[in-house]
Amino acid sequence: MSYGQQGGPQSQWDPWKPQSQQPWNNGTDETPDWAALAEASETRNKRRRLLFIGGGALATVAIGAAVAVAVVSANDSNDASNKPASDVPGSSGLPNQSTAPSFESTSAPPPLDPKDFVSSKSKDTAPLSAQILFPGTQLTVGETTVYKKGATDDTKNCSAATKGGLPKILTDNDCTSFMRVSYVKDDVAVTVGVAVFDNAAQATKVKGKVNTKTDIIRSLSGKGIKDFCTSSVCLTTSNAYGRYAYFTITGFTNGKDMTDKDTDAFQVGENLEDFAFRQIHRRGELQASAAAGE
Repeated sequence: MSYGQQGGPQSQWDPWKPQSQQPWNNGTDETPDWAALAEASETRNKRRRLLFIGGGALATVAIGAAVAVAVVSANDSNDASNKPASDVPGSSGLPNQSTAPSFESTSAPPPLDPKDFVSSKSKDTAPLSAQILFPGTQLTVGETTVYKKGATDDTKNCSAATKGGLPKILTDNDCTSFMRVSYVKDDVAVTVGVAVFDNAAQATKVKGKVNTKTDIIRSLSGKGIKDFCTSSVCLTTSNAYGRYAYFTITGFTNGKDMTDKDTDAFQVGENLEDFAFRQIHRRGELQASAAAGE
């Protein structure tokens, strides 16, 4: 007895149909074809593996494409260094260096040179006299050394205050006036003489021509200072600064000759020579300061 349609062709086992739809032959002469079933099952498994492998490859490709898209998107969101040149701001969008703020120099001008103000008659216009150049009644050097101030003298006749070859030297170089002042300490006296010229070149020329052994100034006594250096040996010096030539003569008030052993007396003369220089320089400083403040 067979299952199927009566009178129709005998139904065959279809490996692709579900089991409930398979035509089973229950006759004693027909049994399921187990070899065919096994072959059909293997065929289905192979097809399933192929489909799975193919699907996996497609999934891998899809994932790779998704990663690539993500990388491209990330690069697009980076800064202008990864953008095309058309997206980078042009130089017109950058700050203009020419518009940067500028600052004027605040450095102070160089100070005026005091020597310039005592080097020419045109600049050296402050009042001038022996009393102005050497003020006060005494000079203190250091902390304890005091020199008492004696007489002062001003003259337009430069020859009258000098002797030896100095009168001619001063006259030849157009000396305009001569100032003198004297100081004393114990038995040592010093007279400082200052010759005035119109310019520094004249004073410098005088300094170069003076012989300190023969071209000297006359000592100035009075106001507590006895005559000195009228006939005794004395120490003399000469120098120049600006338009001024200045001189000293140092000796003993008791008439004693000065020798190389009288170092204390030499020091008195050096101190007064230095004082004369500092007073002339100070005169230049005062005028330079006044000019700077105008």
